[in-house]
Amino acid sequence: MVNSGCQLGVPTLVLASASPRRADLLQAAGIAFDICVPDVDESARDGESPEAYVRRVAEAKARAVIAAGERRAILAADTVVVIGGRALGKPRDPADARRMLESLSGRTHVVLTAICVIPAEDERSGAARGVACQVASTAVEFKALTPGEIEWYVATGEPMGKAGAYAIQGRASRFVSRIEGSYSNVVGLPVALAYRMCNEAGILVS
Repeated sequence: MVNSGCQLGVPTLVLASASPRRADLLQAAGIAFDICVPDVDESARDGESPEAYVRRVAEAKARAVIAAGERRAILAADTVVVIGGRALGKPRDPADARRMLESLSGRTHVVLTAICVIPAEDERSGAARGVACQVASTAVEFKALTPGEIEWYVATGEPMGKAGAYAIQGRASRFVSRIEGSYSNVVGLPVALAYRMCNEAGILVS
C-alpha cells in the first residue's frame, strides 16, 4: 500500500522522498509504506564532501517530515554520483546532461546513497527520536561513449531528474560495462541496507 502526501495510513513506515524509483524499489521488495514529500534545500555547501552532503540532505528530509507532524517511522535517502572527487547532482538542462555524460564516458564513478532512519514516536516514554544514518557506495564503469550516443541519450529525456544524468535501470543500461556493489543503490536506494537499518531500529516492515 502506498499513499502520497502526509496522510495516516496502515503502513508503519513513511518514505520521505519524491523519487518514484525509490518507491518502486520498496514495493518490489514487498515493503509497505506511505509517502510524505519533504521540502528541503538540497544545495551543496562550500567545502562539503559528497558523503557529508548526502548524509546531511537525507537527514534533513527525515527531520522535515517530523516537523510536518509525522509520528510514524521515517526512511529518507539521498543519492549523488561522484567522479574524480566531484559530485554530480541532477542536470540543470540538456547541455549540463551532456557534460556529465562526457565526464562519465570510459571511466569508473561512484554512486553514494545516504539512508537515514528515524523510529516512530514513543508517546509513553516521551524519549527523543534518534536518527541512524549510513552511506552505501557502488562503483560503476561506463564504456567509452561516442558523441552520437550521448546526443541520442540526452534526446530521450531520460537523463533529466537523475543524479549523474543517467538511469541504470533504463536506456543507460547499455552503457554500463561493470558494477561493483549494490545495483539498487545506483537506482536510488540500497534496499538490503534499508531493510537491515529498519530491523535494527525496531521498525516493523512487511
